[in-house]
Order: sequence, then C-alpha cells, then structure tokens
Amino acid sequence: MPLSFLTIDSTSATPPFEQLRVQLIEAVRSGELAAGTRLPPVRALAADLGLATNTVARAYRALERDEVIETRGRNGSFVAATGDATHRQAQLAAIAYADRVTGLGVDPAEALALVAAALAR
Repeated sequence: MPLSFLTIDSTSATPPFEQLRVQLIEAVRSGELAAGTRLPPVRALAADLGLATNTVARAYRALERDEVIETRGRNGSFVAATGDATHRQAQLAAIAYADRVTGLGVDPAEALALVAAALAR
C-alpha cells in the first residue's frame, strides 16, 4: 500500500527518519491511517521515498517503541490499536474479525450485517 501523502524534504534540518515518524503519527491521529492498517515493508517504503532502508527501519522502531505501530513478525507492521484498554481490545477484535472475513471471502456489507445482528441479540 503506497503512502502517497508521505514526503521527505531533503533540505530540511530535521532528519529524514524524524520527518517520516512525525508524518506517520499525524496520519494516525487524523484517521488517515486507521488502526490495523498494514504499513508498507521497510524496503518498499525506503525505495518509494528515496531513503536508506535503515532510515525507514529506524522510524518504524521508534513508532513501535511509542506503540503507534506494531510488528507482527513476517506479517509486517500495522497501525496499533489506540485508546483505553477496553477500546483497544474492541479494536483488536474488530481487526481480527475483518482479517478473518476477508480471508473467507465474505462481502464487506455482509460482514457488517453479521456484526449488527450479533450486537442486536
């Protein structure tokens, strides 16, 4: 998934990894990147932005340390669930459900109807 809103200003005094880190945080806070959104692999994003792989890896590590993103091993890096503990658990359950129904090939409208029916019981 290309993140076309990301730009790096090579003339800025702010290091590129910090520019990337801040832009990703702002995208998460604004809702442009929702919880559970899969981020591009480090190498792919580095190539897209014309950065060294280690620069993007450093930004991802800082974001993970701050719990903005989470790495799920070979599955990649994702925007972390945010909010209070109850909200965070609900987001994680929603992400797991979305992943499962997508894997099953269920139409999104049908998946939402199933959730609405389950909540109504």
